[in-house]
Amino acid sequence: MNASDYLQRSTLCRKLIHRPYGEFARVYAGRLSDEGFVQQCTWRSLSLFRELRDWHVGNGHDLQHLSEDHVERFLEHRSRHWSIDSGGRSALRRLLATLRQEGLIPTAIPIERTEHEQIGDAFAAYLTNERGLAASTVEGHKLLSRRFLQEVCPAGADGFAVLTPEIVIGYVERHALDGSADSGKAMCGVVRAFLRYLHLKGFISVALADCVPSIRRWRLAGLPTFLPPQKVHCSRCLRSDHGMGLRDYAVLMALAKLGLRASEVAALSLDDIDWQSGSVLVHGKGRRQAMMPLRHDVGAAIVAYIRHGRPASLCRRLFLRMLAPHVGFASGCAVTMIAKEALERAGIHGYAHHGAHLFRHSLATDLLRSGASFAEIGQLLRHRSIDSTRIYAKLDIEKLRELSLPWPGGVQ
Repeated sequence: MNASDYLQRSTLCRKLIHRPYGEFARVYAGRLSDEGFVQQCTWRSLSLFRELRDWHVGNGHDLQHLSEDHVERFLEHRSRHWSIDSGGRSALRRLLATLRQEGLIPTAIPIERTEHEQIGDAFAAYLTNERGLAASTVEGHKLLSRRFLQEVCPAGADGFAVLTPEIVIGYVERHALDGSADSGKAMCGVVRAFLRYLHLKGFISVALADCVPSIRRWRLAGLPTFLPPQKVHCSRCLRSDHGMGLRDYAVLMALAKLGLRASEVAALSLDDIDWQSGSVLVHGKGRRQAMMPLRHDVGAAIVAYIRHGRPASLCRRLFLRMLAPHVGFASGCAVTMIAKEALERAGIHGYAHHGAHLFRHSLATDLLRSGASFAEIGQLLRHRSIDSTRIYAKLDIEKLRELSLPWPGGVQ
């Protein structure tokens, strides 16, 4: 039973609406109904609202002055008697947002930002407005630059004057091995960009960006991880007729047949598909867009999901969360988890990488072994440079045999 059906017969809802602050309850119940919450979540949310109302009014406060501070004190009080439900805090955040949207309580008081946070916000604004970076890239730069600031300049802007090449190099040496070599290289790039920004804005007088060491990474040194075609087919065959199964199957088809990245699948919207021409608009890396043909089997999987599995929602994203609120994925991480779970259910183990990109590599490898050219594969995968496609040459064993020289001294 969904929220709308439950609210029509709910005694709890009727009592809340006909008691003091009934307008608050009515607005909140309407929000739960619009977002498609099930009966249990709706009952729990309304029960939590009743407890908050009684506690707040019982302490001599007007519910019209409700704020985050009151909610935190209520949760602290409640934790002394009952364990806090994992969804309780998010339910109360949803309550505050709903009441503010309807003008029933004042807007939130801005939280005072620390000096490190203010510098990070200014750096993020610079990357967005002047460098034109995507929002996800800006967030990553903002996080890494804040970590750098907190360690080498704990005093804030006052510590910029004592920054030296030795301090910068020491920071890189301490953290270069925190993750993979690619992560270390990305960290150096962010530190270099941040120091360049500080020098540009006059925070530091010496150009320290050039002293950031580089992490050596040999181009095309590794091998792409890929699945044989039969295993790709096996991982996609695990489907069901319920909503989540139809959604996950359509996601896997987009990964395996179109070679999309996880973030590109998550960003797809209903408006990106042109059913008449059989094409789909893909929002790729670097804010680039490309119109791609929509294969018939991928389109059939998407149609089945839209007709029989996609929750009713005002959100225009193609793939939605199955649990309320029914909105699009926050990032490509959800698509990666769908791919990982599909591989796990299919019993596919022993590969260096288990995620959405494995399907992209598998498609490219299969096309290459079927006779497709590097130009055709690069066009399908939307590579900016042919060098990104050349890595798959290492996987064409038959062509590599033609290049091999006889072993000196004969066959060993």
